[in-house]
Amino acid sequence: MNEQPPPPQYPVQPPLFELPNSDDPPVAEPRPPLFGRPRLQCVERRQVEFQPFTLDELIPADHEARSVWEYVTQSDLSRLYDAILAVDGHSGRSPIDPKILMALWLYATIDGVGSARQLDRLCKDHVVYRWICGGVSVNYHTLSDFRTANVDLLDDLLTDSVASLMNQGLVTLNRVAEDGMRVRASAGASSFRRQETLEKHLAAAREQVIRLKEELEQDPGTLSRRQKAARERAARERAERVARAVAEREEVEARREARKKGSGDEARASTTDPDARRMKMADGGTRPGYNVQFATDSDSFVTVGVIVTNSGSDAGGMNPMVEQLVARYGKAPDELLADGGFSTVDDIEAVESKYPTTVYTPIKEEDKKVAKGIDPFAPRPRDSEIIGRWRQRMGTAAAKEIYKDRSSGAELPNAHARNRGLRQFLVRGELKVRAVALWQVLAHNFKRAVALRKDLELAVEGVT
Repeated sequence: MNEQPPPPQYPVQPPLFELPNSDDPPVAEPRPPLFGRPRLQCVERRQVEFQPFTLDELIPADHEARSVWEYVTQSDLSRLYDAILAVDGHSGRSPIDPKILMALWLYATIDGVGSARQLDRLCKDHVVYRWICGGVSVNYHTLSDFRTANVDLLDDLLTDSVASLMNQGLVTLNRVAEDGMRVRASAGASSFRRQETLEKHLAAAREQVIRLKEELEQDPGTLSRRQKAARERAARERAERVARAVAEREEVEARREARKKGSGDEARASTTDPDARRMKMADGGTRPGYNVQFATDSDSFVTVGVIVTNSGSDAGGMNPMVEQLVARYGKAPDELLADGGFSTVDDIEAVESKYPTTVYTPIKEEDKKVAKGIDPFAPRPRDSEIIGRWRQRMGTAAAKEIYKDRSSGAELPNAHARNRGLRQFLVRGELKVRAVALWQVLAHNFKRAVALRKDLELAVEGVT
């Protein structure tokens, strides 16, 4: 048998490169530097694109603006439509649908927008406000006029909305809390003038109106019709404001004389907002402002009444508020809760003598009387039967427990109004200020109605 020869043996050559240990992790070698301009995704705003979508597709199906629009379309705005003179078959420019203006201001108030010029810009730039407009062009002047021109309608909408909630059992008026908030007016402290100064301003304003009319009659071609109307209106409104300031100063002086007290300083009135009064604000300072009082149902936190005054004191505010609630809903609250600023003997007696309402308001200087050894809850010799019962009632543990609901119920709408920007009125005059306050109430109640109805649906479905 032939044997195979062994394979040849070759000498072992050393490796050309040093091999790394298999146990050591691989080491990444540094990359050489790159040269050239970086590749980026840059903006291109001049590229023509076809974007097939509608305004209705720009906001979600559950957006709050849709709920606002639904609420407005279900509201009774017939008086606004009855006032429109542009009808089919006759000349005249078609006005903006009142539902659009109503929905714009309601949503703007919820959104914390308080300026007509700001709302005008949002209607051009913001998708939600563009959706509400629905392709209709608006301007700040129309928005500003509509906001304050329909106070009676806003007041009726408040009544109707609360009455609807009462019919559903969501608002009861069993316990109502009242509270006031002082809001700065659109007037500076330097605009308050004495009688002599006001008369000088009034004479100058009337002279300006006469001089302007004479200039326009002598050379009517120097200004356009719109400029003429604007100048005449501005001069006339200034003269009217100063005349009102003179009358308001006389009223302030008469009130001081009736109270037989004062600071000794001569009464003054503002030339820019004659209805405003200087009052103490929440921060302790004194500035021109208005006193806005809200009445809130303690169970549902729905605002059921609103009063706007230029008095810096809440005293005497309970009886007018209860009268307003009775006029609105045909029912007086079973219990009325108010802080010490409302505690006046005359007001308590007026409320409880006319209505089946029990008043819960603290006795003034209760701690000082206790420190002097005086029982603040004991009837006094001159007290009527109603006031005697009130004093005794406020000393019971049950009354103290009931009164705890005042802060949670009364101060909630105040806080929400502040959060929505109600820190200074941008309008002038008590009537326009009341309109802004009503917008705030409607916005607050809209939010509360949505929450209450949702809770009711969950309760019906058995969801806890």
